[in-house]
Formats: sequence, structure tokens, C-alpha cells
Amino acid sequence: MIEQLSAIRAEMVEEAEGWRPWGEGRDSERDASARNLLQYLALRRHDLRETQQPLLALGLSSLGRSEGHIQASVEAVVHALAALSRCPPAPRSSPEPISATRSVELLARRTQALLGPSPPRRPTRIMVTMPTEAAHDTAFVREMLLAGMDCMRINCAHDSPIEWRAIIENLRRAEADTGRRARVEVDLPGPKLRTGSLAPQHTRDAKGDYLRLRIGDHLQLAREAAVTVPSEDGSEMPRIGCSLPEAFAATRLGNHVWLDDGKLGGIVEGVDENSISVRITVAGPNGSKLRAGKGINLPDTLLDIDLLGTHSRDALDFAVAYADIVALSFVSRVSEVKRVERYLNRRARADVGLVLKIETRRAFERLPGLLLAVLATGRPAGVMIARGDLAVECGYERLAEVQEEILWLCEAAHLPVIWATEVLDRLARTGRPSRAEITDAAMSARAECVMLNKGPRITQAISVLDDILRRMAEHQTKKRALLRRLHASEYVRTPPDSAGAAP
Repeated sequence: MIEQLSAIRAEMVEEAEGWRPWGEGRDSERDASARNLLQYLALRRHDLRETQQPLLALGLSSLGRSEGHIQASVEAVVHALAALSRCPPAPRSSPEPISATRSVELLARRTQALLGPSPPRRPTRIMVTMPTEAAHDTAFVREMLLAGMDCMRINCAHDSPIEWRAIIENLRRAEADTGRRARVEVDLPGPKLRTGSLAPQHTRDAKGDYLRLRIGDHLQLAREAAVTVPSEDGSEMPRIGCSLPEAFAATRLGNHVWLDDGKLGGIVEGVDENSISVRITVAGPNGSKLRAGKGINLPDTLLDIDLLGTHSRDALDFAVAYADIVALSFVSRVSEVKRVERYLNRRARADVGLVLKIETRRAFERLPGLLLAVLATGRPAGVMIARGDLAVECGYERLAEVQEEILWLCEAAHLPVIWATEVLDRLARTGRPSRAEITDAAMSARAECVMLNKGPRITQAISVLDDILRRMAEHQTKKRALLRRLHASEYVRTPPDSAGAAP
């Protein structure tokens, strides 16, 4: 084990030795975080599972909770093993690597810089997505603040600058009334693919027009002005518009297509400059409805779209004027992070933060480079795990694994994480949570912030999440269990009842 871990330690040191991204001495803390991330990645190139159990048997760290201080942890284990086997200790590193204490301090400081001060009795912040109603009802915003909202999210994919400004004005009034404060995150809409108008063969219900699609059906995604393509039997193929013209040039035969957050899925069987023909392979037992304005995911397709195009212009202007945090939707390239940084450096305050929304498979695959790029900006920064799109892009069966990896890498870079999508969603919509989403909310305490979506019972959802996060803060920090006094420990001291069984 000494030989194995010493070799890994040497590889880790070599991995980070040439790291000089911002010039010597410009920012030692960001340099240290970047090196720690690179060292963690070097360690994770190895499979250490067979080593971890013997380390635990010796009462040593198995390195399973060492993301934020990986070199120091490996060196501590090597030195302990050397002492146990009476071997000469390996020389200590110089300069001294990030310690566990310093790792915690760095993450806490960066979390506060991005998301604001920690609320009483819970380190995890609560972010809430604003519905249109918040533009017209100051009392509603006040209720959310009092229930425990720490960050307000304005999703610029919806509403307009008129509503966005009204929401901010209502927040300021509510802050004056309550004495509480909330950071404002503005989500740039990004190049989101959505369905457009329907033609032909659609049906109407109370919610409007829709197509019902079943497994084996064919669907045409088309430019809005495209001519309908007949199917092989001469009938018109069901068609729906696609909002991004770039999709037609980039999509290839055999690519996967997901519609409406994964409710429908299919395979591309034909593509030209005006249309994409999809054979439906995933749908509900009785078919699934598809309407206009629903998301389209193309996980196999490389779309070369300007993140700061015309679709983001109004949102950028608004963010510069009002935001504490700018969230980059559908970011997947280092060049995009750098471009947004240059834009903010010219027009925004120095303390306006950046959040990378990880919502595509490509962004997940490129996460280490994106983390290094956002560290390089020098701005407050963090990552949002956009679990809805990620589940569609990576597969629902992989979502738990993917979100764990994102948490590990962000902890290694000492950057805060926002746990998002469908947290207490049923509670926010109906007033009654499912048992599974209560467990999900408890697990979310490992992130630095949890995002709630809108719903008619959102104030109740905020209060419940606040209570859950306060309770979990007494039991767990990140992956580490906290051993507070457990009430069940008194069980053995209770005299048995008359039947001989302990109550």
C-alpha cells in the first residue's frame, strides 16, 4: 500500500506541478484549488477499491471523503502506513498542500461570496424560481422571504423584462418590510430547443393543441415554414416546429431525440435542411401528448450555437443592471465562460457571480475544464446540477451517479453547488409531498444551495425544505456523518415492560 499510494502521490504532484494559469502569485488560493482539482482527477484515474478496506481495517482514512484536500490526505495515509510498518517516512511536500481545515474554509468563503451569508442553523441556502405572479404580488414575495428563501431565481426563458423588473421591485419592497435579504440569480435563456406550432393531425383539449404519439409512430421536426413531408403510405406525417434552425444541419441519422423532458423519445431516420424525421421509440402505454413550447434534447448532436446570441440580449442587459449572479444555461465550452467573463468585466460589478448550469451530457463530460475556466475568472462562482435535462441527456438510470460525480469535482475545486430540478415538486404543486421527494430533499443538504421550482404551494415547500435542511445540518456535512447525541442511544437504559419487551 505504501508503494502504491506513493506512486499515486508522485503522479498527483507531477500533474499539478506545471499549473500556472494566471501567472505566478496572482491568486494563490485559486491556484491551490485548481491544483487540488487536477490532483483529485489524477487519483481517480486509479481503481482504489481493493485498497480502501485494508486502510479502514487499520483505522486509517480510506480517502473516500478527501476531495477538497486530496494530496494532504494521501500523504497522511502514507506517513501513517510508514509508521505502522516501521519504514522511514517519505519527505513532506513543500509548499504544504491544502489541509482539511483550509478546504472547508475555502468552500465556505466562496459559498458566501456567491450565495450570501449562511442563514441561521443551516449552511445550505434555498433558491426559489419566480413565477409570473411574483411580478404582481409583493405579499407573495414577502411570504417566500419569511418562509426561508435566500436566493431569488429569475429564469429569462420565461416572461419579459417588464415582469423581471417588477419581480425585483417587489423583492426590494419585501426586503424593506422584513429586514431579510435575498441574492438575485438571473438565468440566461441559452440556445434552448423547443417545439413550435403543430400541423397537421393535432387534437385539442383544455390545455390547447397536441399530438398524441405512440411507439412506432413517425414525427417530423420542421422549420416553421417547411412543407409537410408525406409518409410512405401517402398520408401526411405528424409535424411540429423546431425553434433552432442550427439543429437541421447538425443532426445525423441514428441520433437520439428526446421531447418534453424525456416523456417521448425517438431515433432520427431522415434529415435534410428543413426537417428531421423521427421514429418514436419511447412513449407512454397509451401514447404521450406533445405540445408546442416543449423542450427538445439532442444528446448525440454537437450544436455550434452562440451562447450570447440574440436570444440572450435582453437577459444580459437585465442581468448587468440587477443580478447578483448570472447563470449560464447550456454552457459546454471554456470559450463561452471566457466570453461571458469579458462581457461582465466591461459592464457589471466585480462581485457579480457566475453559475455554470450543467444540463447537457457534453457539459458533464467537459466539467473539469469548465471548473478551471470559471476559477480563472476570479469572480464568485458555482455550479448548478440541472437534473431535469441531465436525466434526459445522460439517461435516468445514470442520474444519481452523474450528480455524485459533479458534487465530488466541485468539492475538489472548492466551488459551491446548487442542487436543482423537482425538489419537493409535488409538495409545491399539490401541498402533499411524496415520500421519495422528502428523501431527495434530505440528500440535497450535501449541496451548498437547493433550488425549488414554482408552484401554488411554493411557500409551504420553502418552509418544509427549511425544516429538513436544519435537521440534516445536525447529522451530516457533505458526505461526512456528524455524530451528535442520538436519542436511540438511551434505549438500553429503559427498563423492560411487564411483558419483558423494551418499550
